[in-house]
Amino acid sequence: MSSHARALEPGRIDIERLSILLGQGNQAFEAVQGLTLSVEPGEFVCILGPSGCGKSTLLGALAGHLKPSGGSLRVDGEAVAGPSPERGMVFQHHTLLPWRNVLDNVAFGLKMQGRGKAERRRQANEFLGLVGLQDFIGRWPNQLSGGMQQRAEIARVLINRPRLLLMDEPFGALDAQSRLHMQELLLDIWTRIRTTVVFVTHDIDEALFLADRVLVMSSRPGRFIEDLRLEFSRPRRTELVTSLKFVRLKRHCLELLRHKDGSQLPRLTPLGLPLDNKQARFAV
Repeated sequence: MSSHARALEPGRIDIERLSILLGQGNQAFEAVQGLTLSVEPGEFVCILGPSGCGKSTLLGALAGHLKPSGGSLRVDGEAVAGPSPERGMVFQHHTLLPWRNVLDNVAFGLKMQGRGKAERRRQANEFLGLVGLQDFIGRWPNQLSGGMQQRAEIARVLINRPRLLLMDEPFGALDAQSRLHMQELLLDIWTRIRTTVVFVTHDIDEALFLADRVLVMSSRPGRFIEDLRLEFSRPRRTELVTSLKFVRLKRHCLELLRHKDGSQLPRLTPLGLPLDNKQARFAV
């Protein structure tokens, strides 16, 4: 697809020298500093970094819940001025309404838009089928497993057909087997709908398995210290995580996460050997 055609699709992100302050007065601190980034429509981007580096803060700004203290943040050329269903957010713990069944939870966003009952239930059924919950539409949230709750949460967000799908460690509370299943399901859904995804995680395997690009952040104040563009073929299977290239990239990410300000950033070559400063930053 040409760059011009991609520019016309919804879901482009442009961030320029973005900084965000949290707290007030003497308690204020800079959570992220000078972030610059462009994301193409339909890209799957993972933000990887240590705890407290500002990953979730950046996601909150993209969702419109946090106001930048400096720089600019635009989606499809328009400044992010507040929350919108076009920028859907999935958290680590679901936000399903306990007094509504699964079908009505997923349909709730369309109800708030004034859609008729038949139409919103038809679409809710469609998206519940997409996440594999078509047999659980009448269940209550507390009757679902953790993985099923997150599937319903994803359907609840996707029914609004957002330009951006923002995910804040959505599988962090799941066991290893359920987490892997949800990762595969998410990739399958993304392949079908192709919305732009920004996925926050501190799990290296998860980031490398899911993403087109992995953005690595420094410790607070968070800054981008690496932009890894991955070339693993799709669809991806679990065997990928044991491949030599995957293991090499994982080792590089571990070195980046251990990086301390003032020391030289680790470099990456096709053989996993260090580069001097005159050579390319990395090559995958």
